[in-house]
Amino acid sequence: MAATLTSKGQVTIPKSVRNRLHLKAAQQHLTVSKYLAGLVKKGIGSGWPDGCFEEVFGQWEGESLQRPEQGAYEQREELE
Repeated sequence: MAATLTSKGQVTIPKSVRNRLHLKAAQQHLTVSKYLAGLVKKGIGSGWPDGCFEEVFGQWEGESLQRPEQGAYEQREELE
């Protein structure tokens, strides 16, 4: 059950796999294209390792970070 690449760069997916794709997409009320796009995005990931934020959140041990006073807003000329 192998997919093939055509001379035009298109992927031919076996019918049994296509049928399962249509079923899975329909179960989530999505088109096959949107379902596949979601799988690709999920596979690529966010670039952050799993659990990264849970590990580092609250770990700062230095002085408390303070935001300095921001001052007055700059007045700008209106665009015409």
